[in-house]
Amino acid sequence: MERYFQEEIECAPVEKLREIQNEKLPKQVRHVWDNVPYYRKKMEEKGVTPDDIKGIDDLHKLPFLSKADLKAAYPYGLLGCDLKECVRIHSTSGTTGKRVVAFYTQGDIDMWNECCARAIVAAGGSNEDVVQVSYGYGLFTGGAGLDGGSHKVGCLTIPQSSGNTERQIMFIMDLSATILCCTPSYAAYLAESMKEMGLKPEDIPLKAGIFGAEAWSEEMRRDIEKTLGIKAYDIYGLTEISGPGVSFECSDQHGMHINEDHFIAEIIDPDTGEVLPEGTQGELVFTSLDKKAFPLLRYRTRDICTLTREKCSCGRTHIRMAKPKGRSDDMLIIRGVNVFPSQIETVLLNNGYAANYQIIVDRINNTDTFDINVEMTPDMFTDNVGEVQARKKVLEDGLKSMLGIKAKVTLVAPKTITRSEGKAVRVVDKRKI
Repeated sequence: MERYFQEEIECAPVEKLREIQNEKLPKQVRHVWDNVPYYRKKMEEKGVTPDDIKGIDDLHKLPFLSKADLKAAYPYGLLGCDLKECVRIHSTSGTTGKRVVAFYTQGDIDMWNECCARAIVAAGGSNEDVVQVSYGYGLFTGGAGLDGGSHKVGCLTIPQSSGNTERQIMFIMDLSATILCCTPSYAAYLAESMKEMGLKPEDIPLKAGIFGAEAWSEEMRRDIEKTLGIKAYDIYGLTEISGPGVSFECSDQHGMHINEDHFIAEIIDPDTGEVLPEGTQGELVFTSLDKKAFPLLRYRTRDICTLTREKCSCGRTHIRMAKPKGRSDDMLIIRGVNVFPSQIETVLLNNGYAANYQIIVDRINNTDTFDINVEMTPDMFTDNVGEVQARKKVLEDGLKSMLGIKAKVTLVAPKTITRSEGKAVRVVDKRKI
């Protein structure tokens, strides 16, 4: 039987959700206009005022925000309230330059915890569960978000943070943890470690996992589920909007329900900014309806996916987003071809490899090189050169079929690619482009 944290809102008629959004959006636009000069200037440049926004049908009139805007406005340029009202910050794990800093009032945190609580209950959680939170704590939103959601549900919460795999496994076993929250790559590593210790799925007390913060394929999901003996649920979020819990999977697992009473989702053409119809693949854009301290309107996530309102068997009515195919800014363009790491992962897992690999792209003599180091499992590891070459050819042919371009595969020994306790570093792009 499906469980809900707030059934009345999670299963509300679509008309009711629209009514909520129509009521909240004009108020939020006015709040931003009055308190965020940076965005007010963008609205003025586009010739839009709060009076032009009567409801969600007018959302398209508003200007977009991008990560470039967040960096330009660092640190306080997008703050929507007095600093004394803020009780916390979180920050993205950015790669270069200034980090993105997001601010939270206590009300913003309460809303975020509520969203994460919905995700935990959708994964079968209740106040009888023991939730081990193995996302990183600190500036990263993962640990704090699932920790707060676990408390809201009333679970016994183990705030492990990431790392110290031996201790992670000890607490799972000794405290009979039933729900594991971490990145999928770390879940795969924990599963691999427990298997090496001789633990079978039936020995492990876990029943569910809530995994997010990085791309992962259905093949990787099945591999984790099989090794740990759990059901693995996807969760989505981003620091700029609040953190994990913006959307989450239910038992049906055909997309993640977006918490529409707090966020409006759009899909746009990443090149033109045109809003695309439901079911069309494009870039995901979010508007926060309730955030007071960091109230982003029409924020471009760069995540590529689709939205659907098809009826869900779980009973929830909130729109669903498909698992992002990749990111329009992280997507690799190699020899003119769009390549997503998730496509490579699918080929590897379909051929029996663990989800530990690294893509290395370089440019030599004006030509892109495309190398993939793939770790063999202990079962397949051999010093038989002929067998290794045969395996390599199978992978290279499969990748060529999937991607349309040739990659050079190097098979390496088990445990020779650095393991990740946070987000996996799957891509090393050495090109100066």
